[in-house]
Amino acid sequence: MTADDPSPLDRLVDLLDLETIEADIFRGKQPPVVTQRVFGGQVAGQALVAAGRTVATDRPVHSLHAYFLRPGDPTIPIVYEVDRIRDGRSFTTRRVVGIQHGKAIFNLQASFQVVQDGVEHSRPMPEVPDPESLPTMQARMAAYNDEYDGWYERPRPIDTRYVGDPPRVQRDKIAAGTAKGEPRSQVWMRADGKLPDDPLLHVCAVTFASDMTLLDSTLLQHGLALGQDNISLASLDHAMWFHRPFRADEWFLYDQESPYTGGSRGLARGEIYTREGQLAVSVVQEGLIRVTR
Repeated sequence: MTADDPSPLDRLVDLLDLETIEADIFRGKQPPVVTQRVFGGQVAGQALVAAGRTVATDRPVHSLHAYFLRPGDPTIPIVYEVDRIRDGRSFTTRRVVGIQHGKAIFNLQASFQVVQDGVEHSRPMPEVPDPESLPTMQARMAAYNDEYDGWYERPRPIDTRYVGDPPRVQRDKIAAGTAKGEPRSQVWMRADGKLPDDPLLHVCAVTFASDMTLLDSTLLQHGLALGQDNISLASLDHAMWFHRPFRADEWFLYDQESPYTGGSRGLARGEIYTREGQLAVSVVQEGLIRVTR
């Protein structure tokens, strides 16, 4: 990457800036790096952008529920069709379908709400080290840079810092008998750079990031890691509840756990806290897990 090339974060912002084709119809581009299938966080983030483009700015999103229907083709754009389900006095509901090759690959329903006051409580943030005291992903994974054509050392739009060992490192320690796998993972994250002040962009950036590490918690107890074992791992559905405003370019803690794995599926839950310790987002996801022994 030269000095004139866009940064990974600039590429993410561009990825979330959809093209308007027609009223309530948008087109999302693909990243330049071609993968086997489209990253689920990308589709969810783009679909939420499409929904938000049809809603008044005084109604922030408060929840989304999505299903991944088919693997996305990373070589062609995704078309997003928005259905204006309801515009009420307090709530607005939108349904978005992502389409490729004439077929639905993704379905999202999002709800937006006028900002209102009410009673309030939340679970406190776990005690963890500050993100600045933790090594970067590139530093933590330096010993594995020969794997996947240097995948671990590539620049990324989201700065990710594990409180404990990353899944790849945990797998080796469990195999060596020096660690015991637990279905929990904690990660500090933030956009690697400054984002514009658009609140919808910050919500969609965190939606993108929320799919990066969550399903790892379904594998940790079994000493498995994606890319190292004969595992087929794919998101089936994804749900998020946004509790309060936040900035995606400021540190947030992603506390993740898996209460159940079985039947070729794994359930994972996550809570996202601001640096100040406020619960900002709750996440639940189920993934397909197929292991070939």
